[in-house]
Amino acid sequence: TIRLIFPKTPVVLGGIYAGLCKEHAEKYSGADRVVAGMGEKGILNLVSDYTGFSVPLRFDPDIFDTYPYPAFDLQREIGYVPISTSRGCPFSCAYCASNFLNPSPMKRSPENVVEEIIYWHKMYTVRDFAFYDDAFLEDAKNHAIPILEGIIKTGGKFCFHTPNALHIRKISKKVAKLMFQSGFTTIRLGLETAAFANRDDIDHKVTEKEFNRAVFNLFEAGFDKSRLGAYLLVGLPGQTMESVEDSIGTVKQKGITPVLAYYSPIPHTKMWETAVISSDYDLEVDPVFTNNAILPCQNEKFSWQKISYLKNLC
Repeated sequence: TIRLIFPKTPVVLGGIYAGLCKEHAEKYSGADRVVAGMGEKGILNLVSDYTGFSVPLRFDPDIFDTYPYPAFDLQREIGYVPISTSRGCPFSCAYCASNFLNPSPMKRSPENVVEEIIYWHKMYTVRDFAFYDDAFLEDAKNHAIPILEGIIKTGGKFCFHTPNALHIRKISKKVAKLMFQSGFTTIRLGLETAAFANRDDIDHKVTEKEFNRAVFNLFEAGFDKSRLGAYLLVGLPGQTMESVEDSIGTVKQKGITPVLAYYSPIPHTKMWETAVISSDYDLEVDPVFTNNAILPCQNEKFSWQKISYLKNLC
């Protein structure tokens, strides 16, 4: 489509697809250049290569605090602002490519994060913010807790959301209380499965005791059921629908909402080879077959009725 409108303009492709499937992108995307990995360090050099016009970077790609704010002000309306306070994740879950895509973790200072929230609120009256970190609560004492305390000190009335999920074992009484006081409205927990005795093949993020403690801390802090949800993976290699049903039941027994997250097989993850073997689709030929909408690795034949059944259970 771009080439139809700008036939002589060079096209440079980056992002997650280019990072995970570089060979496929080079072969089929039609881009003049495919860039894998983080592009901040080299983007202006690419511009110089194609245009002959050179400008220096105005920030340090290795220091997250120096990054400029995203240009959300180009929108007619700013309904909410996504915030990243860090990049990367200390865990190495079998289904996740975070470590591959972000091999060098970075964190912003708590003061820098609070300054950005205040900026969008004062300049554009934004009240809703979504944290898109993979590990917002990691090293909470030096990161999340100072951020939350800084937000509270501003006296602002905000609504915070966690669509990328929070690490359950890090939700202490103090963290839960600060999240409630600072205005967290949508809490999503990265549970993935409630089959605690059989989860070693996918991750080591949380035990049953840690899950129970986190839920207790959240309720004690003042959160009600409407704000709390736990992600459950559906369609993992070898996973039965019965195990998903059991996980849904366990989460509901705790008084929080199960939120189904459909598994997408991802190259460069520990689970990729298992996914390739278990799938009826040729995942290695075309990334389109990794589309989680078709549950490419489930044992049972795809059924809209079964999906609707699971949704209704939630």
